[in-house]
Amino acid sequence: MAGVRIRATLSLTLAATLALTACGSDYPLGPEQEAAARSGDTSLRGAVTASGSSAQGPAIDAWRAGFSTLYPRAQVQYSPDGSGAGRGALLAGAVGFAGSDAYLSDEELADSTEACGPDGAFDIPAYVSPISVAFNLPGISSLNLDAATVARIFHGEITTWDDPAIAAQNDVDLPALPIAAVSRSDDSGTTENFTDYLHAVVPEIWTEEADGTWPSGLANENAKGNAGVVSTVAATVGAVTYADDSAVGEPLGRVALKVGGDYVEVSSEAAAAAVDLADRVPGRKDHDIALDLDRTTSEPGVYPLVLVSYHVYCSRYENEATAAVVRAFGTYAVSEEGQQGAAGAAKSSPISPELSRQATEAIASIDVGDIS
Repeated sequence: MAGVRIRATLSLTLAATLALTACGSDYPLGPEQEAAARSGDTSLRGAVTASGSSAQGPAIDAWRAGFSTLYPRAQVQYSPDGSGAGRGALLAGAVGFAGSDAYLSDEELADSTEACGPDGAFDIPAYVSPISVAFNLPGISSLNLDAATVARIFHGEITTWDDPAIAAQNDVDLPALPIAAVSRSDDSGTTENFTDYLHAVVPEIWTEEADGTWPSGLANENAKGNAGVVSTVAATVGAVTYADDSAVGEPLGRVALKVGGDYVEVSSEAAAAAVDLADRVPGRKDHDIALDLDRTTSEPGVYPLVLVSYHVYCSRYENEATAAVVRAFGTYAVSEEGQQGAAGAAKSSPISPELSRQATEAIASIDVGDIS
């Protein structure tokens, strides 16, 4: 079955390549980018499909635009269906790579050998962003909250904005409005990171284990994707959600989280500091760069509610055309140029030069051969 899927993908790749060749002037870019693309490397040809994290959406768009100027005859198509859907599609052999706000579980790694060959799939950190706790309270743009209060809000234990637990941490006039907590309806890496943070910092309150699916016993509103929860909160005075910070805009306010003895505001610098403290997940293959974040840190200036979003690649592909495009796109995404492009488009935190080097080396290890 895997071979059938790969052959079907290759047929689509060839068709897309021929279409792209026939429409040489059909660039989805402006005149300056088109001119740059015409001087790009036309030897790389092919198309790869991918799906997954909606948080990565703006960054993926920036990477695709930059990649198309470098390799005008290569294409990457991405569908922001959610992290769980992306990982599932990769494990089914339906996409060339996945975007995921959570690294592969041990079970998923074991299952990946069917679609990706004996060495399976591996995780590459490509996109780093803080997760904002965002709220809609007219006239209030920032609130200080500790993890216990955030957990009790999303558990439904704190039900109004003038609750003493919120008032004690803020010198603002809080309205006696009901709180409407909004969570993700889809299997989401953002949800997994958010629940991981709460379970790590206040396990006595947030007793549920980290999971990409919102706990079924907690009644609240929900919506699909980062854009869905943010638009729901923007339309509902008194609502609150968690979302990739790049998706949060006016009129929503953001929570500064208590870390140690201080409250740390959301910023790309504070998110990058959290990643710098992370260790590699033990027991993984050399090229798997899954990171274990320290959610309970008390280091000054660190924002621990951070999302590290991965590109999940196969260690082996059955045809060189697919492997070459995957290698080239992956390398561009983790390069300094790619990371700066994503930061400009999505307010993300560029990965460190050392992490970029490790990621580039790992992506170069992708080979071609029989996956059975």
